[in-house]
Amino acid sequence: MQIIRTVDDLRRWSRASRSTPGNMVGLVPTMGALHAGHASLIRAARDACTHVAVSLFVNPTQFGPGEDYSRYPRSFDADCALAEREGADVLFAPSVDELYPNGPASTFVDIAGLGDRLDGASRPGHFRGVATVVAKLLIAAEPDRAFFGQKDAAQVAVVRRMVADLGFATEIVACPIVRDADGLALSSRNAYLSPAERARALTLSRAIRAVESLVAQGECRGQMLIASADGVFSDACSAFGSGPEIRIDYIALVDWATLLPVETAAPGALFAVAAYIGATRLIDNTILK
Repeated sequence: MQIIRTVDDLRRWSRASRSTPGNMVGLVPTMGALHAGHASLIRAARDACTHVAVSLFVNPTQFGPGEDYSRYPRSFDADCALAEREGADVLFAPSVDELYPNGPASTFVDIAGLGDRLDGASRPGHFRGVATVVAKLLIAAEPDRAFFGQKDAAQVAVVRRMVADLGFATEIVACPIVRDADGLALSSRNAYLSPAERARALTLSRAIRAVESLVAQGECRGQMLIASADGVFSDACSAFGSGPEIRIDYIALVDWATLLPVETAAPGALFAVAAYIGATRLIDNTILK
């Protein structure tokens, strides 16, 4: 596996990789601290494309004041080992100066409206930073396909809209959530959780399973699905009593493309939850069948 540090070298690699007719380049954008969820994205890219690049960049523009940019998990050697093991051809690991050569960004990609919903409402400016860095990565790598995890479903919606609006020739592929055996959605931020917080974090996946069960029984009213998830959180708070706080950020039933609320669960609707477990904010979701 080749490690590339500059945009010019990545672009040269991508163009050389696609010089043979039929070859395709897949990109897996990450912020590092790779886990089995990222591994599944690399495998999906490997299955769909002849050449695969994994980007590793903790993007400062998507973190707000007081957020965890400085302490976000960084594990370069382990990340390299995982990416190589899963079949990546290239690991693109630029410096901040490489992607933002003129200092702090003054030009942004802002997805008006859409970028202010769900996580965008909780973290103002977050999706502006996400869209900006993903645009930079797509310009640098010129991939045929880019692979994202469904756990970050709102991010997928924002990136898809950006690609459509700006005419990028890249297909955005969303891959299923990967979970631990107990149901917790894999996340690099799970490393922040203490054992007590880890137990409480399972409330998110339990809320998701409760909603899926109701839908399987024929319930499609959004208010009932939201009430069910809210009840799971209420029961967890009562059951755990003292200790790390569980605090709901949002519980929502939305159209996945627009992230606007819907009253009835139609096939393909997104049911999403976000909550603070102690100081750590976690998200989970399901695409309703």
